[in-house]
Amino acid sequence: MSKFLSDLLPGEKGVVKKVVGNSMIKRRIVDMGVVAGTVIEVQKFAPLGDPMEIKLKGFNLSLRKNEAEMIELEIA
Repeated sequence: MSKFLSDLLPGEKGVVKKVVGNSMIKRRIVDMGVVAGTVIEVQKFAPLGDPMEIKLKGFNLSLRKNEAEMIELEIA
């Protein structure tokens, strides 16, 4: 089943299927290590829901909701 990263709740995990879009934001996300096959776990959300903190490859990363909507995940 596929979902976008922005749809997950804290504690949920997924494997990156692809990063969609054609912008500089996509390039920045890929440069930070969000590539196909990477396991991502949602850690928490800021009090107002944006940004969100995720864990991947042993480090934590904060992304805005609009950036998280570009990351398609495969949910086990």
